[in-house]
Amino acid sequence: MTSLPRAAWRILIAGIYLFLLAPLLVVLVMSFDTKPYLAFPPAGVSLASYAAVLANADFAQAAGASVLVGAVVALLALGVGVPASLVLTRPGWRGHAATSGLFLSPLLVPHIVLAVGILLVLAPIGLLDSYSGLILAHVAITIPYVIRTVSLSLGGIDRACEEAARVHGASAFTTFARVTLPLAAPGLIAGGAIAFLVSFDEAVIALFIANSHVNTLPLAIFRYIEFRTDPQIAALSVLLILGSVLVMLAIERVLGLRRVLERPAK
Repeated sequence: MTSLPRAAWRILIAGIYLFLLAPLLVVLVMSFDTKPYLAFPPAGVSLASYAAVLANADFAQAAGASVLVGAVVALLALGVGVPASLVLTRPGWRGHAATSGLFLSPLLVPHIVLAVGILLVLAPIGLLDSYSGLILAHVAITIPYVIRTVSLSLGGIDRACEEAARVHGASAFTTFARVTLPLAAPGLIAGGAIAFLVSFDEAVIALFIANSHVNTLPLAIFRYIEFRTDPQIAALSVLLILGSVLVMLAIERVLGLRRVLERPAK
């Protein structure tokens, strides 16, 4: 397939990863700086920025709000995405293509366009600058992620297990609750985790529909850097990236998500 030796390909791939991760490495280095402003290279090394972030009451309050919003969004997205995935993964349904395109369409639209559309929808019903409106907006953009992961997980289930339960007298609901749901649990947990992370990190839509009554962590960061830029922002960014990576690594470690999603559909 190629004349380059394997070592050359590994060097090339490593170079691509380094190029992609270089901005994160710069942020990591700047987070330890002792200067009162962002600069590279740093003048010294200190953990004062991390201590300041952990002691910042505004960041703590905004992070708590983001966690609560993200948890509610994950539950609602699962409530919509799981039934939709069940329908979309069942063969022979005529509306499969149209419904699948409808649910996955937010992935194809830039967030700035989605933000304007959501703004126009929420304004007439009085949900601007409210957590209810923010949750609805986040549910709309996270459902595609849930459907994608849950559908992949459902596609790897051996249908013979469901058929055996039905043959032995189990109802459709009992089969779903005691057979399908446990087998698809890795996809559900992964979909919920992705929905939570997307909601927790989302800033573009929040900037359009939030004002003074809504304060999530991305909004708090945006308002903070309007007036100052110091290593606290770099330290907070490192903590957020580390938290996201740890969540996904924990899911992969505990559930073996990669193996589940890579199984061929039955």
